[in-house]
Amino acid sequence: MTTRVASVLALAAASALVLTACTPDKEQVTPDGGASDGATGDSTGPVDIYTQDIAWEECGSLECATVKVPVDWSEPEGELMDLAINRSGARGGAERMGSLLINPGGPGGSGLDFTEYFVTTAGDDLLAAYDVVGFDPRGVGQSTPVMCGDDDVIDQYYIPDYPLESQEDMDASVARTEAFAAECANSSGAVVENVDTASAARDMDLLRTILGDEELYYLGFSYGTQLGATYAELFPDNVGRLALDGAVDFLLPGEEQSIGQAEGFEQALTNFLVWCGEQEDCALDGTVDEMRAQISSLMDRARQEPFETGEAWQLNGNLMVYGIVVTLYDEGSWGLLNTALTELTASGTGGVMYTLANFYLDRDGTSGTYSANATWAFTAIGCLDAGEEDPWDYSDVEDFRALMNEASPTFGWWFAGSTGCEGWPWVADDIVTSLDNAATAPQMLVIGTTNDPATPLAWSESLADRLGAELLVYDGEGHTAYGRSNQCIIDNVDGFLVDGVMPDSGTEC
Repeated sequence: MTTRVASVLALAAASALVLTACTPDKEQVTPDGGASDGATGDSTGPVDIYTQDIAWEECGSLECATVKVPVDWSEPEGELMDLAINRSGARGGAERMGSLLINPGGPGGSGLDFTEYFVTTAGDDLLAAYDVVGFDPRGVGQSTPVMCGDDDVIDQYYIPDYPLESQEDMDASVARTEAFAAECANSSGAVVENVDTASAARDMDLLRTILGDEELYYLGFSYGTQLGATYAELFPDNVGRLALDGAVDFLLPGEEQSIGQAEGFEQALTNFLVWCGEQEDCALDGTVDEMRAQISSLMDRARQEPFETGEAWQLNGNLMVYGIVVTLYDEGSWGLLNTALTELTASGTGGVMYTLANFYLDRDGTSGTYSANATWAFTAIGCLDAGEEDPWDYSDVEDFRALMNEASPTFGWWFAGSTGCEGWPWVADDIVTSLDNAATAPQMLVIGTTNDPATPLAWSESLADRLGAELLVYDGEGHTAYGRSNQCIIDNVDGFLVDGVMPDSGTEC
């Protein structure tokens, strides 16, 4: 079974933002597609990218700037593109240690948006010691973005329920991906071929240099752990202190990744159902298994006869999964899921669930416009990183569906409902397949959460083992730990990043 398909499916839900009261509003700006050849359009000649100055400007409570990076790192003196960065200055004056780069995950998450949120949740010691530097990775947001056509093109690729019940359905799926990739090439030029993780890691080393730091200090979340581990593999001698929260063990076989994530979301749903059953206003009734069956019945209905939403799109099965999954990233969002299920069961309409699904997609459900390009940047980055494998036939899909249904009775059909990257025409030139070099870098800290649905604790354990890193565990619900769990996690992570004090491996908070 091809790793390229399974590995992308495994991360199909990992780019959602957590729905909590403290999540900042997203900037309602449609990214500019930029020049069609992938260049920024304002370079007048070769630029020594390692000696460029950063021209910081005020942007609200932060400082913002734009730096230049090569479109293609194999041709560093060729065309350039923009990398948008921002920072919150160290609050401790003379105690400043340097810069701490942060990444929220995805792939496709905006680091610029994340900085504002991060400085409201991070520990005081960390904020006193470091300039916190966020960045939109290449292809994302306000950096030169991957663009893939107008809103209708995006809608038609990501929203409908497409059947996958025959070889003909598979062929149609591959053809849709080929056509979508062609739209991305038309809108983005060479950028879409160069947004892989290794290139983003090289951008981080450039940032380290021009920020004036001898070593990289970094805190990455979810996919950001893959980016950090890739950096350590490519630049082990430049590693200072790296903390990786909610780890993605991207070296696991793709099928194993898919199973782990399917099991993770099923367990998170089970935990929600236990909680819901204890509430007076739970939308469901009966035992946990009976409530699970009610949700599966609603999903079957959505796939066969979508629920009305009052908007242009009805609530189909695909949108219903998006709406449920986004609330499983944080237990603080379980009440929203109960509200959405109450509407479905009581009135037979899906407006609340539709709103949740659109939050997942960075989409305005009424206007149909996208506020960010994270959804298709996720595809472009993930498919480049996935490499090239032999294509599936329908018997592979049937085998994979059986595995997914066993791992997740509720979501298995969805995990097995795509041909992944088949039809995507590009793969990265540089794909990390070993972390042997990274394991020689100074010791790193991996943080895992016991009931993390998107990046199971087992991934944090295995990535820590590959890196020779110590493991810190948060015993709780939700995706990632730092800034959303407890003071014990903050104290241990800050103790490492600020004071260089590594917690004992297996420490549990």
